[in-house]
Amino acid sequence: MKLSELFLAIALCGLFAVSCRQAENGFKPVNPQATPEAKQLLSFLYSLQGEFTLTGQHNFASDLPRYENVVHEMTGTYPALWGCDFSFMAQGDNIARFQHCGPMNLTAPFGPCEVNGRTKEELRQGIIDEAIRKHAEGRIITLMWHCCFPTGCDECNGDDIWRLAERLPSQEEWDELVTEGTGLNTLWKKQMDGVATYLKQLQEAKVPVLWRPFHEMNGVWFWWCNKPGEKGFKKLWIAMYDYFTNHHKLNNLLWVWNTNAPRDIPGDEAGPYKDFFPGIEYVDILAADVYNRDWKQSHHDELLELGGGKLISLGEVGEAPSGEVIEAQPSWSWFMVWGYCIYDFSAFVRPSEPDPDAPESAEAPAPPSFASMPASNPAVKAIYDNPRSITLDRIDFSGKTYKLKP
Repeated sequence: MKLSELFLAIALCGLFAVSCRQAENGFKPVNPQATPEAKQLLSFLYSLQGEFTLTGQHNFASDLPRYENVVHEMTGTYPALWGCDFSFMAQGDNIARFQHCGPMNLTAPFGPCEVNGRTKEELRQGIIDEAIRKHAEGRIITLMWHCCFPTGCDECNGDDIWRLAERLPSQEEWDELVTEGTGLNTLWKKQMDGVATYLKQLQEAKVPVLWRPFHEMNGVWFWWCNKPGEKGFKKLWIAMYDYFTNHHKLNNLLWVWNTNAPRDIPGDEAGPYKDFFPGIEYVDILAADVYNRDWKQSHHDELLELGGGKLISLGEVGEAPSGEVIEAQPSWSWFMVWGYCIYDFSAFVRPSEPDPDAPESAEAPAPPSFASMPASNPAVKAIYDNPRSITLDRIDFSGKTYKLKP
């Protein structure tokens, strides 16, 4: 063997060993007891890494089919990823402020904000039943949870969730929350017990779940936000992972740590990924939320680097990415458009401002409503037609395993 051939062989062996190590580490869920279905889903996602991006759509518990149907009208197909939210029951006089996130007891955004009269149990069971149906079609299921501070359990004023930076729990409250056996910790466990009951139904139905709790923790808006460092968000994440995995034996979950894309907007900041990262051993997939067309290359590259080659995804987006975005940022495993953000907002004509000279008895303009929005969005159609995008009709789910059609 020539010396050059020897060097080439050594190099190839080194690359092969590295790739094998990456595959071994990447394909192994952080939960050693992960179900076969969860393992197979993770393996499928790795098989797409860097080549394809799954399409996804968020849906609201109070009107589960609405935005799925809008996607189909726009594109002629359905997204591969089906998302929903365990959410909360909005209380108080300002419920309309929080309609945008889809509280369970309100009509789905947007349109008239009304209480729908349904119970928490009925609504959450509806999510589970729908998830089982979607999974049978070959969908990949992702679930999240806009959760009240534990003292409110699942029924609270939205201000209890969307706390500004100065209203976040004190360090003393935070320490109590994550300390075993305290009063606040006990309330939190009771709150988690309620959600775990429904996740167990999915496990029994052999439905794996991309589970992304406490999203956007590096921002300053939710109660679980803005707690960097070893004693901050990291402890909350690990405590939830331990409780769901070791106490409730929820082995069908793949753990999606879902940040916000970092930004430096006064009063609306989102800090560096690394300051809130709980560690590779507690995260299967790293994700970022991108709104306002903020498709910085660093949002993709820094997340990929932090994960050491693990999967990354766009947990929520305020609009579908373009083909240019997923070409330049190829490691996004999926994107999920947030509910009504599937619409083309440039086509949405808001009602005119009231005439300041009109008499006080004059009727005020109707609030914005998407009920009459045109079911067409060129940007959505373009990304769904992109050869890098995976839609439901490109997935073969025969044998109850995910794979691409030839």
